[in-house]
Amino acid sequence: MALTRRQREVLDVIRDFIARNGYSPSLEEIGKSLGLSSVATVHKHVTHLVAKGYARRVWNQNRSIEPTIGPESPRAAVVPVAGLLAAGAPIGAVPDGGTTLVSADLAPDGKRVHALRVAGDSLLSAGMRDGDLVIVEERTEACDGETVVAILDEGGAAVATLRRDGDTSWLEGHEDEPTPLSSARVEVRCVVLGLVRRYSKP
Repeated sequence: MALTRRQREVLDVIRDFIARNGYSPSLEEIGKSLGLSSVATVHKHVTHLVAKGYARRVWNQNRSIEPTIGPESPRAAVVPVAGLLAAGAPIGAVPDGGTTLVSADLAPDGKRVHALRVAGDSLLSAGMRDGDLVIVEERTEACDGETVVAILDEGGAAVATLRRDGDTSWLEGHEDEPTPLSSARVEVRCVVLGLVRRYSKP
């Protein structure tokens, strides 16, 4: 079903807010972005978006307005939260970690993309804080200069820049001197695509 101009504007605000912040806007925030002082008016537009299939509400959650994923909403994608990430520790399993919405350019079609939730402060030197969601593509090969999540021979995870020079590969840390690592000592698990950070709880 076609959208009115205002409904399209509301949908664009929801998509842009989620892409920037990693969570949905409140009705008040949508209204503020569009210069609408009436929350009831915003609620009406959102209700029409839901009825037309362009958005959905997640039951029993605050900030629950999400665009539906399909041909009409190419700017957002849903990725699963698949594990916990901390430097020096094995990647922890998250049996029911839920999902997060990201900009569609972080999850292109045909790529195996998921999120890892940062646990603790061991990755601050990599610019990753406790609670951040690291968006990664599952890949065992990476190009020179790409940031990877790798498993070292002792079983712990590392987030670092992969460097290649001929047949030599090494991980370049964010604080320590780079240490050459043979293929037997490091196993690339995924390549970092982006980061989702929340500054306040949804």
